[in-house]
Amino acid sequence: MRDKLIIGRSIDTGSWIHGLDPRAKLAAMLLYVAVIVMVSSWPGMVLTALFSILIMYSTRISFRYYLKAMKPLRFLMVFIFVIQVLTVKSGEALLSLGSFTLFSGGLEVGLLSVMRMALLVSFTAILTFTTTPGKLNLGLEGVLKPLKKVGVHPERLSLMISIALRFIPTILDETHKILKAQASRGADLKELPWKDKAKMLVALLVPVTVSAFRRAQDLIHSMESRGFVMNEPRTSLHSLSWAARDTGFLMLFVMLGATILLV
Repeated sequence: MRDKLIIGRSIDTGSWIHGLDPRAKLAAMLLYVAVIVMVSSWPGMVLTALFSILIMYSTRISFRYYLKAMKPLRFLMVFIFVIQVLTVKSGEALLSLGSFTLFSGGLEVGLLSVMRMALLVSFTAILTFTTTPGKLNLGLEGVLKPLKKVGVHPERLSLMISIALRFIPTILDETHKILKAQASRGADLKELPWKDKAKMLVALLVPVTVSAFRRAQDLIHSMESRGFVMNEPRTSLHSLSWAARDTGFLMLFVMLGATILLV
């Protein structure tokens, strides 16, 4: 089960992107999201795709991991494409089947939307692929630190996200064990029809939820026994240092955004 899990996995290849400050990578990803939102033409989309592929190649991580990262959203991409094709009525009529007419504008907007989501999901996976959970948590605290002036506690937010990422593989493993236990009793999920599969998955929610709460309670007791107190000053295992390469990495995304505005 863990081998199939991509979300939150760190893959160390020793690339120069792995050595960047996590705050630089977080800020760069925010800029990338803004660029993806701004892209509305094919020249801009092609330029963004080439830039994304170059950065992903620089991580020295196999592209199959990036493809796996967007695989869970493939049905959502298809849904978005269909909605755009059905609702956008601009451009030339390409195909007519009864009351349905396929317009070039709908096809173009649908393809751009799918490419936008595919790039967004696959590229932002760089953040977790090249950053360990500990450093990512520390970088998130650093990025959110200015919000302390308005009453937001960055330590709470970063701790919540860090625990959520760590719980994902645990909950998946627990689900896998329950499925194997049910299969050993004759309730094999693979052999059931779709209707029965849906009922069985609903029945899984209760034991999985109970297990998640039990593990959360154990985690609370473990943290308290080690003297953890929220909002109290504490040291960190890692120390962050901003270097010239971090600034250069960030400027690459600024230049991409400026180029997209000019295209």
